[in-house]
Amino acid sequence: MGKSSAAAVCVIGTGLSGLAAAHALAVRGIDFVCLEKAPDVGGIWRRPQAGEEGPGYLSLHLNTAKQLTAYSGFPMPDSYPLYPRHDAVAAYLRSFAEWADILPRVELGTEVVSVRQDPDGAWTVTSRDADGQVTSRNFAHVLVASGHNTDPLLPDPLPSGSESFAGTILHSRDYRDGADFAERRVVVVGLGASAVDIAADLSRHAAHTVLSVRRGLHIVPKQLFGVSVDEIADAPWWTRMSFAEQRRFVEQALLVARGRLGDYGLPEPDHPIFSSAVTISDEILSRIRHGAVTPKPAIESFDGGRVVFTDGTSTEADAVVYCTGFRMSFPFLPAGVPAGPQGSVELYKRVVAPDHPGLHFVGLVRPVGAITRLVEAQARWVARIIGGEAVLPSAEVMRKEISTYLSGITGRYGAAEGASVQVDVAPYLQELRDE
Repeated sequence: MGKSSAAAVCVIGTGLSGLAAAHALAVRGIDFVCLEKAPDVGGIWRRPQAGEEGPGYLSLHLNTAKQLTAYSGFPMPDSYPLYPRHDAVAAYLRSFAEWADILPRVELGTEVVSVRQDPDGAWTVTSRDADGQVTSRNFAHVLVASGHNTDPLLPDPLPSGSESFAGTILHSRDYRDGADFAERRVVVVGLGASAVDIAADLSRHAAHTVLSVRRGLHIVPKQLFGVSVDEIADAPWWTRMSFAEQRRFVEQALLVARGRLGDYGLPEPDHPIFSSAVTISDEILSRIRHGAVTPKPAIESFDGGRVVFTDGTSTEADAVVYCTGFRMSFPFLPAGVPAGPQGSVELYKRVVAPDHPGLHFVGLVRPVGAITRLVEAQARWVARIIGGEAVLPSAEVMRKEISTYLSGITGRYGAAEGASVQVDVAPYLQELRDE
């Protein structure tokens, strides 16, 4: 194993967030290297076409408008539709990397296996290349932009009888294309973004598609009043509203646009909108109304080749696809970073690890709307910190900010792990500008 000094900064990952971080560093003339375990840049957007394992599938499209998802100063092509498909987004990200002259700083096929802080405060990053060669290098700063949708989350335990189920049980991470399930009977579990996308995709190929939903979520179409919902969230008239006014406006707009979810056979949400992640979909309600997808409650048990639901009904099934999300997983980082003992992400301004100077995160947020402006703002701030233009407060002050933020999040969203990364676009951008 070799060990050497290296560039000042190590960026881990070259998806949308990693490329934004690299660009911000390059603009300020800060020396860096990007480590990417995949054969090319682009993150989850390039994986479906490449046939690689990961949280992507062939029907994957943007849920946010292209003009708000594009990087500032580098718009997506005019030829792109408002919501481009994954391969178009991947091509755009690679063209951005070329335009920003990032590619010469990227080491492809290089997996980070360990990030540890030395007694002198420097960071030792150990990586393994495609040939199995292990290398350790020292950096003053590490930017983690590798995403966190890597460790599939399944019910534990699975419903009784699952071990003898005659069909196939898989996680959405292993789903690629509805055509793989042609003329098969499939149950999709969940109501998040991947669940509704996969159910809609399957319904065009499978003999029968069932959507099993344990808890109701708010389903929001991609557009309201003919305008992309993330464009609405970016409009000055929207940001001038109070939170209560925004909630009332959307609730009324949804009643007009789609009516009650109970009328589709789905459970009504047990919480007001913006108290949990919303599901963006133009398709799933239409597929239900056309009889292509059949809603059912949670799975009670498996019985041979049948899936039994909590209402006592059952269906024959050849496959069950669990779209039940992911655990936040950063196996290369020290224990307790970035998630604390309670499982919540504990980062100052959702970026800085207060007890680990020099360790920063870009893209570990979940907004209602496009994330690109947020990661660009995070990346610019981190670049200013590294360049000495911005100064962080004491660790005690940072921990107090984290505690206050998490208290507010828990009051609004609950204590679920994923809730700790929820942000509101406009207020969060203002926070970063103030920094």
